[in-house]
Amino acid sequence: MSSLMLSYAAAIQCLKRKRLYEQQIEQLGNFQLRIHDQMIMLEGAKATTETVDALRTGAAAMKAMQKATNIDDVDKTMDEINEQTENMKQIQEALSTPIGAAADFDEDELEAELEELEGAELEEQLLQPATTAPAAPVQVPAGRQPARPIPQKRTAEEDELAALQAEMAL
Repeated sequence: MSSLMLSYAAAIQCLKRKRLYEQQIEQLGNFQLRIHDQMIMLEGAKATTETVDALRTGAAAMKAMQKATNIDDVDKTMDEINEQTENMKQIQEALSTPIGAAADFDEDELEAELEELEGAELEEQLLQPATTAPAAPVQVPAGRQPARPIPQKRTAEEDELAALQAEMAL
């Protein structure tokens, strides 16, 4: 029995060592977790410190820029920009105006000139001998005269005048 007792005692010793090793493994695992947690906290603290430093640097740079620029300078610069923009508009308007043409036409003058041309054309047609008599008299409402008589044959000039009048009526 002593041999059985000896092997039983050795087995118990082995189980005790096994448990001690398991406790050490658990302790080492806990140490590793603590070290890992500490590393994460240090990385977070480093990132926070870098962020605060960057914000301080940005704030200092912004403060320096604000000292270098005051509102009077900004207003003066904006006035200069507006003045140059206005000058460019005037230059562009001057360049876009046709050479030798007036930009504004007096509508009354144009209408009087058109009536004069129509009157001259009507006189010219009346002075020419009529080849055929009109089939029916033209009825003109009271107070209105036709813009021009309807000719039997149109010349190229008359077609062009009619096209211009149609464009102007639009």
